[in-house]
Amino acid sequence: MGTASHQRISPVFLGVTAVTAVSGWAVWTGFAEQPGVAVFLFVTAAWVVSLCLHEYAHARTALHSGDISIASKGYLTLNPLKYTHALLSIVLPVLFVIMGGIGLPGGAVFIERGRIRGRWRHSVISAAGPLTNVLFAVVCTAPFWLHALDGVPVTFRYALGFLALLQVTAAILNFLPVPGLDGYGVIEPWLSYRVRRQAEPFAPFGLIAVFALLWIPEINVAFFDAVHALLRALGVDDLTTYCGWDAYRFWRSASPVCAVHG
Repeated sequence: MGTASHQRISPVFLGVTAVTAVSGWAVWTGFAEQPGVAVFLFVTAAWVVSLCLHEYAHARTALHSGDISIASKGYLTLNPLKYTHALLSIVLPVLFVIMGGIGLPGGAVFIERGRIRGRWRHSVISAAGPLTNVLFAVVCTAPFWLHALDGVPVTFRYALGFLALLQVTAAILNFLPVPGLDGYGVIEPWLSYRVRRQAEPFAPFGLIAVFALLWIPEINVAFFDAVHALLRALGVDDLTTYCGWDAYRFWRSASPVCAVHG
């Protein structure tokens, strides 16, 4: 099952977690002279933490499903630098957030599927990642649907709402049955060999294709309408997520709507 050193939490992950905590404290207390910078650091660092947990969930589930090589690869240390493709797992998801306010993790842990027996196990391994985003979204929205916002600074509330939006978009998009995304990994074991072979060449491009489709205005509007409807059901209104993204993009002029409500 791997030595203790292969499962010890990485200093890199601990550092990112520390940035999340410190910047979150700065947002909460209003300590930072530029609150937008604090919001940017808090949301980005928390987003990277969720990416690490997403990949960890894949790896841990694979380990307990039969792939004992996982531990030696360093995936259980939560170190994002150990992933097969740091570009897909960290850099591109952060760029997606900055460019379009879209949460879209990219799976990049190498699992030796030949070691795993049983189609259900393969499906569960693929589902484990986006289910982590679902759990993260529940935690982020808990103060809203529990009506526990008394005393929560409005800027922190905005940041938390925007982070919740990222987790919801990540969960929904990753569950799409598109080659290269986790949703396809869930159903792939149940498809015929011929269908799997036909879909295999498209796997490297699935992530980029989904992101490109979201730039089509009609698709973008329909997708975010669905996302905001779900967030409203969880108590997070549209203004909160909008002002969270507005604060996150500190390099732009703040929206007067958010300034009034802040």
